[in-house]
Amino acid sequence: MKELNKGFVPVMLTPFDSQGVIDYSGLEQLTTFYLEAGASALFANCLSSEMFALTSQERLSITKHIVDVTKGHVPVVASGTFEGSVESQADFVKAIYDTGVQAVIIITNMMAKEDESDVVFSDRVSALLELTGQIPLGFYECPVPYKRIISPELLGQFISTERIIYHKDTSLDIHQVRAKIEAGKGYRFGLYDAYMAHAVESLASGAAGLSCIQGNYFPELIVWLCENYHIPHLKPEIQKLQQFLVDKMEIMHKAYPSVAKYYLQKRGLNISTTTRGKAEGFTAEVKKDIDDFFLDCIRLQEELEIGLVI
Repeated sequence: MKELNKGFVPVMLTPFDSQGVIDYSGLEQLTTFYLEAGASALFANCLSSEMFALTSQERLSITKHIVDVTKGHVPVVASGTFEGSVESQADFVKAIYDTGVQAVIIITNMMAKEDESDVVFSDRVSALLELTGQIPLGFYECPVPYKRIISPELLGQFISTERIIYHKDTSLDIHQVRAKIEAGKGYRFGLYDAYMAHAVESLASGAAGLSCIQGNYFPELIVWLCENYHIPHLKPEIQKLQQFLVDKMEIMHKAYPSVAKYYLQKRGLNISTTTRGKAEGFTAEVKKDIDDFFLDCIRLQEELEIGLVI
């Protein structure tokens, strides 16, 4: 990615109409919302986008739509490795790159099965690099269908090829995060942490930014944290926000992404709560919890004097 200050990279949702058809008007509205909230880049066609429930053409279409809406104001990255041989994955990497993204993201669990070794994983990634010319790439430790964490040592080997410029970390381990950041020093590379329990620690350790589902509720708070985590006189406010992220983590994961779409409805976005996955768990009780959570977030933003986009 181009040189950026520490920033927030939303893991983008995909709006659908009530029949499960992609709502491109809603997607444009959502993209604009992220940009106006101060996002430094956008991660399209990711797990929050329900990428595994999209066809190959839909993956390309939503990515192209997001690139077109951003008009180059911020970089866009998008996942590019799914089922199939390394050769077919390479073909799709090229197709995604042709939409205008700045980097194509390798889904780590799509490169080797859960019972296959790091040697198998490494060999396939190496083959993918050879088949994709000089296309800038990144890694995403996607938790579905299983989570494949890259060791700092292996990540460092791939960074040294100067092809890997982006890493979305889901290790949940600040020691791993620090080691991976160290492995990328001196290279055109940025690590973006998904785990908000140590968001401030990650940023202070040299992470390029944050890329978390929390930004699908209150992106302004995540942007503010990225911009202010290091300012001494704001330490009480920073600690308050960090603790809020820890205390409210569970509620944001229940019935996700339907709950995030419901929350954004409350914020004024004209999108439905429809998903293509199982909507189990989006109960009246969960909805009431989100209603209360929404008020808590509004109060916190007012207390921190962080304006709302909508």
